[in-house]
Amino acid sequence: MVAQSLQGIAASPGIAIGPIFHYRPRRVMAEHYPIDDVDGEIVRLEQALAEARRELDALSIQMRDGIGPREAAIFEAHRMFLDDPELLGRVWARLQTDRVNAEYAWQEGAQHYAAALEAIGDNHLAARAADVQDVAQRVLRILSNKTSQVAGPTEAAVIVADDLAPSDIVALDRAKAIAFCTAGGGPTSHAVILSKALGIPAIVGLGDAVRHGPEGVRAIVDGANGTLLIDPDEATIAEYRQRAEAFRQMRDSAFGVADQQAVTTDGVHVEVMANIGSVEEAAAALASGAEGVGLLRTEFLYLDRDNPPDEDEQTAIYRAVFEMMGQRPVVVRTLDVGGDKPVSYLNMLVELNPFLGLRGVRLTLARPDLFRTQLCALLRSGEGHNLRIVFPMVATVEDVIAARRYVDEARASLDARGLRYARQCQVGIMVEVPSAAVIADTLAEVVDFFSIGTNDLAQYTLAADRTNAAVSPMADAFHPAVLRLIGMVIEAAHARGRRVGLCGELAGEPLAAPVLLGLGLDEFSMGLRSIPLVKQAIRRFSTEQAGSIARRALSLRTASEVRAYLTSVASQVGDRPNESR
Repeated sequence: MVAQSLQGIAASPGIAIGPIFHYRPRRVMAEHYPIDDVDGEIVRLEQALAEARRELDALSIQMRDGIGPREAAIFEAHRMFLDDPELLGRVWARLQTDRVNAEYAWQEGAQHYAAALEAIGDNHLAARAADVQDVAQRVLRILSNKTSQVAGPTEAAVIVADDLAPSDIVALDRAKAIAFCTAGGGPTSHAVILSKALGIPAIVGLGDAVRHGPEGVRAIVDGANGTLLIDPDEATIAEYRQRAEAFRQMRDSAFGVADQQAVTTDGVHVEVMANIGSVEEAAAALASGAEGVGLLRTEFLYLDRDNPPDEDEQTAIYRAVFEMMGQRPVVVRTLDVGGDKPVSYLNMLVELNPFLGLRGVRLTLARPDLFRTQLCALLRSGEGHNLRIVFPMVATVEDVIAARRYVDEARASLDARGLRYARQCQVGIMVEVPSAAVIADTLAEVVDFFSIGTNDLAQYTLAADRTNAAVSPMADAFHPAVLRLIGMVIEAAHARGRRVGLCGELAGEPLAAPVLLGLGLDEFSMGLRSIPLVKQAIRRFSTEQAGSIARRALSLRTASEVRAYLTSVASQVGDRPNESR
């Protein structure tokens, strides 16, 4: 029998082989009935909300201690929904005005709130709507005295579901849930973040066909390519078992020497940095072998609050990161909201296409109060450290000139107040828009360095929204069009003595390491779990080999051809020792 092959969206890398288990979590549906004791229902709901907060606090601590702060933040965000004034206001109104039971009032309020998020037409917010529904189910189970436990597999199995919520992920036995495959879902969901953190292969967006995979039939999950093979033959299973064992050995070897530098076989040291979004992640970055911070996302200071952080608050938090990093470089991205990251207190208009709207540096230039405050805080906190400021979503030279003018104003403000600050500070830009790549030679005259964001660069170059499950596979940074733009930026920057880093998902792909190395990339920056693997990949090649590989990759026609070629290269090179160490 020929295996059935389904193609979805690669969500979490790795290979898993096991029987299919259809996971169908119980969803509580509230009945509707009138009540006389309104105060009693309010007390019941308040008690349920309090218990839900305790559960989410415990999950947050569990995630923080066991995995990391980014994963803990998922359940911290869930907890915030329980205090959201818009959601609670609607629920209290239903209770008091319509005199309905607490379960129904809560369910109706949560559904209305989630529907409002989905109606905006932004896929990132649609993913947050799924989080609202997850929280709503938690409260309903508490109100209804129903267990959240669902019978999971009794043996190691591939979990197949319509979709998975973060609560589903943490409820399943990790020893038995060896992979996740969902009909729906998107690559930005919190369930995907958890899968990656737990090291569990995952594929999303497989469509209706995955629902019909026979229970108990063996399947192969290739999380790196987004491929699910149902009922493969023994030869295919043997092949993938070898791949899985090779991946395990490579991973174990890489993590064992994570603290060592990435040095090519001909003795060239390549900087490998970390992408972080909190003070806690700075400590974890050092433990993962990072040589600095290639991207500090500052949005965590602005989200989930009612007003922007002031200069002193920002200074204290940035300074904590700098002190942890010592003299290691820290590239700080100025506020990057808009698009898929709206902020309520900024009163941002609903845009038909927010990814092409007022976001990144465009927003901060339109809000000088925010921009000056952040720049002053960055300059103050970077005093005595290796501060590099990078502006996001730059499309033109005018963007850079205007942004640098605010840096000068921030310096003047600090001088006037007699405050110490980082007088030696590099200023660079994110290359996320094709126009920035095309005019990189001109931009190199007004910036100190470049940082390439391949997530956005791929979606803008290939006109495919990376948050839309229907087209996101097209936004592939392995596409020759994207790789050629990266090469253009590096060549133009080096011609003028400027360094180039890359902080998109592509930097964290070991498969891409020889291409980026061959193009002359100076600095790789990525999520913490990828650091040891990319370091090891760099150690396998000489710069001459990498250059040859890059030239070949750029001559190919499609992303799939590039991936296939690089896969063959990786299998041929193997884990060759680096004699320069």
